[in-house]
Amino acid sequence: MSRETEGSWSSVATVAGWQVAASLCYYSIFAATGVVRDAFSLSATEVGLFTTAALLGYTVALVPSGAAVDGYGEKRVMVFGLVGLAVATVGVSLAPSYGLLLVAGAVLGGAYSSAMPASNRGILASAPAGRGNFAMGLKQVGVTAGSAIASLVITGLAAVVAWQAGFWVIAALAGGYVVGFVALYDGTRGEGTLSVPDFSVLRSNRAYLVLVGVGFFMGASIFAMLGYIVLYVVDDLGHTTLVGGVVLALTQIMGSAARIGAGGVADRLGGARGAATVALVQMAVAVVLFAVLATGLPSFPVALVVFAGLGLTVYGSTGVFYSCLGTIVDDDDIGAATAGGQTAINVGGLVAPPTFGLLVEHSGYSVSWAFLGALTVAGTVLLVVVRRRLGSSAG
Repeated sequence: MSRETEGSWSSVATVAGWQVAASLCYYSIFAATGVVRDAFSLSATEVGLFTTAALLGYTVALVPSGAAVDGYGEKRVMVFGLVGLAVATVGVSLAPSYGLLLVAGAVLGGAYSSAMPASNRGILASAPAGRGNFAMGLKQVGVTAGSAIASLVITGLAAVVAWQAGFWVIAALAGGYVVGFVALYDGTRGEGTLSVPDFSVLRSNRAYLVLVGVGFFMGASIFAMLGYIVLYVVDDLGHTTLVGGVVLALTQIMGSAARIGAGGVADRLGGARGAATVALVQMAVAVVLFAVLATGLPSFPVALVVFAGLGLTVYGSTGVFYSCLGTIVDDDDIGAATAGGQTAINVGGLVAPPTFGLLVEHSGYSVSWAFLGALTVAGTVLLVVVRRRLGSSAG
């Protein structure tokens, strides 16, 4: 694949819309942590294992999905992926026991594995010259927008109908988008064969390897927040699950705005180093915000401000993360490189939520937020290393 196309904002918008639909399905389970806990009488740790099961399915399927994108192009993978997501979303709502709920979550995660390798390739092929960071940020808004909408749909319908109803509505919306996507998006061609990705070139790219390390710590913070914001609002701040869903939606809305803004700033700063610089600032500010939560003192209004800030920083950093990652590798390696970066994010997400839940049960939320703050410090330090390596290679 090459980036010789003139660029099309209509294609960028179509891919971004696909990302919204896909994220609606996958992130529905994070919005449903409160209602699932009540429906199956789960502990905080068991809730963490539910979201971990989805991440495990997501992670296991990432490399095959990346290989399929590089081999056959992104459009075919995106179509099959979104159909699978719609079906799996219904499957979560029909799970009759906690064990089968874990299985359904894992299947949903596996279906979502197509998202990042395919959509990132589509964006890098479609973005007008010089606007790659902005276009990637716009596409990444699909993640936070989808999650925000899922938060409102799941918790809202659970309050007035049944907890399963939101999943059915989301599945119908995703299935409907498939039809429009097939008609509107052409996509790029792959290599024509399916093969195991060659990671040898990526392993020799030091900046890429360190950036993958950043992804681990970034993912730990993102997925632990996704899994426990609603429960924190209910258990520690004394509000309803619906209010918790609104708070989660707020963080995602702020993340959406930040992804667009961060991409625009990164384009002005220039290329991969500009993207790394913006991500560095976002992660450093997030450290301070986690420290505020760790004091154990925030009132509900203060918590709203802090979570809005975490939306602007932690949730808002993935767009520039992916644009930096996609820029520092060869065109034909984008699928594999994205799979590697997303795997690191997911592994962080596999480790952090259950650990966060255990800390909540034994020490309370203050220690859990301090735990995320420490992980974010580590990610910030690695971003300093990435920025220096990109600076030296540019020189």
